[in-house]
Amino acid sequence: MSNSDWPKELEKRIGPDKVSVRNSVIEEHSSDKWTASHPPDMVVFAESTADVVKVLKFAHERDIAVTTRGAGVGYVGGCVPVLGGIALSTARMNRILGIHPEDGVAVVQPGVITGELQEAAEKAGWMYPPDPASLKECSIGGNIATNAGGPRCLKYGVTRHYVLGLEVVLHDGKVLRTGGRLHKNKTGFDLCGLFTGSEGMLGVVTEATLRLIPKPGSRSMLTAIFPDFSMAAAAVQAILNTGHLPSALEITDGFTLEAARKRLGEDAFPPGDAHLMLEIDGRPAAIAHELDELDALLQQLGATKLTRALDEQSCGELWQQRREFSYSLRDTGMTKLNEDIVVPRSKLVELIEFAGQLQTQTGIDIACFGHAGDGNIHTNLMVGDYDNPLVREKANRALDMLFNWVLEQGGAITGEHGVGLAKKRWLHDALGEVGYGLHEDIKKALDPKGILNPGKFLE
Repeated sequence: MSNSDWPKELEKRIGPDKVSVRNSVIEEHSSDKWTASHPPDMVVFAESTADVVKVLKFAHERDIAVTTRGAGVGYVGGCVPVLGGIALSTARMNRILGIHPEDGVAVVQPGVITGELQEAAEKAGWMYPPDPASLKECSIGGNIATNAGGPRCLKYGVTRHYVLGLEVVLHDGKVLRTGGRLHKNKTGFDLCGLFTGSEGMLGVVTEATLRLIPKPGSRSMLTAIFPDFSMAAAAVQAILNTGHLPSALEITDGFTLEAARKRLGEDAFPPGDAHLMLEIDGRPAAIAHELDELDALLQQLGATKLTRALDEQSCGELWQQRREFSYSLRDTGMTKLNEDIVVPRSKLVELIEFAGQLQTQTGIDIACFGHAGDGNIHTNLMVGDYDNPLVREKANRALDMLFNWVLEQGGAITGEHGVGLAKKRWLHDALGEVGYGLHEDIKKALDPKGILNPGKFLE
């Protein structure tokens, strides 16, 4: 059998209803929300662990690249099949296998949409806290691959803190089950932690056991407008220094606010160059008292307009506004280079000052918003005419300056999107010589033929 005949052989093994080489399907599975694109030779729609086992055994025998794909809403080219081969979709593995309040867990397949899991948990009176902005689109498998975060990770942590057990198909088709329904387990190495955030380069997650927590009795929100971003960033430290721990603490700059006003209407946000959004949850009586304290504190810190949301519907409306920010920036017609950098929280004001200097120096507009409470600020380079090679080179130099500054401050080049292709060139500096070498050793041990999501940050 020639190399070009393998798609027909794989179709026989897994079934014609689970594979496709149609141009439209190939194109859809060639990219995510980043700029890179490369077609796979075939798309496989796995419907079970057994299907994934068949695919990986087949690929291992023939040295065929396998790039696993969830919902395809990543921002770093992580699921782009740069060497062709098989695009392995887990979208059809979308069942919630169980919500178990008695154990405080949910058992799910990787194609489950994050927002749907949240809704199912809440119907049982429980809560799955990780909440990436794309929660209505993104899948649990993708969240695990990138160790996704979201606004609530300030109080509740990121995806890794909720992964108790995994079923993973390894490079040669062997099935690993690690962890389980236990909330404490120190048996051997932390393999759940190893696979969480591994971006599909070490194995394919086919089932996850996730921690649930009791749903807080109530939640409320405060929004505040500030005259400038530095004042709002300083307010973040003041809020935490006075003993408050919001479930979410989000900040937005003037560029983003102006874009949002154009999309949502001028009245969507009062005048001002910075916006702060806080969510608190807990017992209703305690929340009412804390809201009053926070309201008074924010006024002392220079907030010019405060708004309260006191029920689920009004809180949901505010979060929907927040989720519109990325779309508002896209409406500008510029290419948004979405950089989810992280700095120590004490460096927030310095980050904003540096972003202003970078904008002046390069002439590239920079829009900052995101998770101020944990230092994970989405620092978006807004680039016009990105297809122009000279403009793209200028943007790359600006990214070099941004990432170098972040690393000098003890920060990270990615907090929740992952490395993928977009941040590949900076990974060695981010990890250091020894750290990078250890990553290579782990990759070789778990994927000796290099067939799992090849061409990404270790190539």
